[in-house]
Amino acid sequence: MIPYQTKAGKLPGTDDQEVLKQAQEIYKRIKSKSRRKPYIRSAYFNKQKVFFDFFWRHLAEKKSRKVRTQRLKYFNYALELVEKSRNEPISKENPHKRNETLHRFAGLTKDKELFFVQIKEDRRTDTKYLMSVFAPK
Repeated sequence: MIPYQTKAGKLPGTDDQEVLKQAQEIYKRIKSKSRRKPYIRSAYFNKQKVFFDFFWRHLAEKKSRKVRTQRLKYFNYALELVEKSRNEPISKENPHKRNETLHRFAGLTKDKELFFVQIKEDRRTDTKYLMSVFAPK
């Protein structure tokens, strides 16, 4: 797997509310482009839509504010990676649901930090969802 080199900047801030506010501003711009469900188009999936249905819910499930803040800082990188990367992800079938495939894309920040973006694909409806963005431990 070859990581995608991003050009976007990391969301600044130390407090989770600061970073969340900036991430929501970016999300608001994406949301305003669509009348229904917000989405971005993925270069790897031939410009198919990738929806945000699970991203915010998954982020809210994280108990630690520190973990949420760290993941939100990579939000800008995740959007760029999904929109522009044509690099092959690691794909595997979801062990809990047979009709889902999980795709994990790798990316590098400007500072050469590695991060991953996970996208869930429902094979029955051929719908993609942005699940998570995170840095390896």
